[in-house]
Amino acid sequence: MRIMIADDHPLFVEALINLLSDDFEIVSVAVNGQDAIEKARICRPDVLLMDLSMPLLDGIAATKQITMELQETKVIILTSFEDQDTLFRAIRAGAAGYLLKNLDGADIIRGLLELREGKVPFAPGLEMHILQEFRSVHRENVADVEELLNERQLEVLEMVAQGLVYYEVGKKLFISERTVKYHMEKIKEKLGLHSQEQIIAWAWENGIGRPNER
Repeated sequence: MRIMIADDHPLFVEALINLLSDDFEIVSVAVNGQDAIEKARICRPDVLLMDLSMPLLDGIAATKQITMELQETKVIILTSFEDQDTLFRAIRAGAAGYLLKNLDGADIIRGLLELREGKVPFAPGLEMHILQEFRSVHRENVADVEELLNERQLEVLEMVAQGLVYYEVGKKLFISERTVKYHMEKIKEKLGLHSQEQIIAWAWENGIGRPNER
């Protein structure tokens, strides 16, 4: 996995490189949001670890631009901000995960490995913030789930919300990984959502495939 880091704190960047370099390829380092956009366009990393508070252009704005331009690049927020407002601003901007700088190094590595497996990396405890947000935003728009999604889509959604990757879902349902991806795109379209993270949050709020507490 090719990783790029965007952070304006040299000591933290150095420590992060030392932590990750044995397991991942570090392809570039940016010192602000604008720098991150420009370097991401060139090196096209698999994952971009994005700080939020940076000069010239903050991490939220940079995440939005990068995820619009480079759909294959997954942006993971790595920050000290753990408030609900910042978390959801990041998700709405297109972030594929949200980790905190105060996590143990092993937890950061675990989050990146989860992403590689198709799971959504969030710092422990942040899933509850997601549920609370979608409870307030979507409750009035949620009709009967069975009227929104067909039986196969519900099966796919439940397994993805439980943390299974597309390959595992396909194996259990005897369909191809490509077909699983197609169903997820149709689910996203029907629910009016924009990312897998939002789909999973919607599923949890509606009692579908909610994982065990960490």
